[in-house]
Amino acid sequence: MKVNKIMAFRLMLSLIMIVGFASCSKKSSSKGASRATGWNVDSKKALSNKKQEAGPGLVFVEGGTFTMGKVEDDVMHDWNNTPTQQHVQSFYMDETEVTNFMYLEYLDWLKSVFPPSDENYKHIYEGASPDTLVWRNRLGYNETMTNNYLRHPSYANYPVVGVNWIQANEFSKWRTDRVNEAILEKNGYLKKNAKTDDVSAEATFSTETYLKAPTMTYGGNEEIVLKGGKGARKSPKAGKDGTVAEAKNVYVQRSSGILLPEYRLPTEAEWEYAAAADVGQREYNTYKGQKKYPWSGTYTRSGKRQNKGDQLANFKQGNGDYGGIAGWSDDGADITNAVKKYPANDFGLYDMAGNVAEWVADVYRPMIDNEANDFNYFRGNRYTKNKIGEDGKVEIVTLATMKRDTLSNGKIIVRSYPGQIAQVPVDEKETYLRQNFDKSDNINYRDGDKQSSRFYNFGSSDSDSQSQKDAKKMYNSPKHNVTTDSLGLMVRKYDNSSKRTTLINDEVRVYKGGSWRDRAYWLDPAQRRYFPQDMATDYIGFRCAMSRVGPKSDRKKSARN
Repeated sequence: MKVNKIMAFRLMLSLIMIVGFASCSKKSSSKGASRATGWNVDSKKALSNKKQEAGPGLVFVEGGTFTMGKVEDDVMHDWNNTPTQQHVQSFYMDETEVTNFMYLEYLDWLKSVFPPSDENYKHIYEGASPDTLVWRNRLGYNETMTNNYLRHPSYANYPVVGVNWIQANEFSKWRTDRVNEAILEKNGYLKKNAKTDDVSAEATFSTETYLKAPTMTYGGNEEIVLKGGKGARKSPKAGKDGTVAEAKNVYVQRSSGILLPEYRLPTEAEWEYAAAADVGQREYNTYKGQKKYPWSGTYTRSGKRQNKGDQLANFKQGNGDYGGIAGWSDDGADITNAVKKYPANDFGLYDMAGNVAEWVADVYRPMIDNEANDFNYFRGNRYTKNKIGEDGKVEIVTLATMKRDTLSNGKIIVRSYPGQIAQVPVDEKETYLRQNFDKSDNINYRDGDKQSSRFYNFGSSDSDSQSQKDAKKMYNSPKHNVTTDSLGLMVRKYDNSSKRTTLINDEVRVYKGGSWRDRAYWLDPAQRRYFPQDMATDYIGFRCAMSRVGPKSDRKKSARN
């Protein structure tokens, strides 16, 4: 009996101590107390660990390692896809190629905001419009596609073509702003329907302008750019001394976790990783063999019972054979096909082989330099910064300062719009004593020339004229010149030099994947080709990507068994 009383006493004492310790612990980590300083801060916001939402149209691609450039054969003898081990961070990618319907939404917005009938804006809509003449062939009748492919509703869900790399890049920027504009409106930071009712050439939304100078968004119209989100419109109360403190953080910031990162073209490494989808071949931390195509197996036809014999992609099967004999066993298309007509790969991405080839962000070089970098490899970095005006504030692009580029074919494209923040190259203020980069333009870094210089004869005199320097460049590509005469007429000069040795320069971009015009050889995700960034074809389209912020994956890792 005595023993039981002692045991009961000890148990009661233990419970009291546990409750006491829990109470102390609760007090020491009270709500709002910083784990770094103990100060009362808004820890609920800081520790919310807000998950990034997938933007409209995007599919999550979990990153990892893969062998980039690994092909079963190289019958073209390009020698430009030597296998290298690369690691790609997690990112998002469009489920399908950008369709005609999606691109027409872009054109309709430009036409509404920047009327082509206005002399000031006539180049904007025209410069963004796809080249429908890419369908013409000297010995073929294709006028039906020339006149109908872009706009006829029958082709609405077909991938857009006739778009050059620059246009694809500008579409991605526009898409970023429209998506974030809708997010801010949904959360009560922008006037409802302002994106359609109040937008004009002088009052537009730019994500970067909103983040850096929100009061200058929509031309500085405070009736559109609202302070605080939903339920935060109440006037601040006066303090004990009668003064009213000005509200802080009334606009969305990056730290709010509401706005999405930018839509952009995928890098070559991202595109190839997503297309190969080796995750479907995963066995613990290795791959069970190498895929030849985005699907398993070494054949282009399905082996499954329910659709055995069906083609798994849209491609050219032989001379004069763009789809096969009419009937069940053909690939269902003679030109492009509507998206999602063929099975998705193991990442849930459609048409990563066939239909249309796709632009990627990289400048083309014959080699992938994994010795310099094997993490998120990308060649094409041109670092810029916001331009600061004389008043110390960011400089906003106006009608007078819009940047217009004249392409080699004479077409004029606008690459900065009113309402955006003007950009300038980074200078020594950002590069001084840095080890990771030392200039704004890094396209030619370690591209195979001697001593990693831009010229093949390293050590030439700085006093060389520009023509002498041009003659010594490693990539001696043609230079077509477009100028304007005194009457404002365009003068095109075609480079007829017989001394040109290559088509490679800083304005050629990589495109990946086979198309409806290509043989099965080009369906291999590791194959790579290049094309001038200011030219378009009837077989190259594109899709967008978005970087992933936060953890590599959201799902719990557990053993397979």
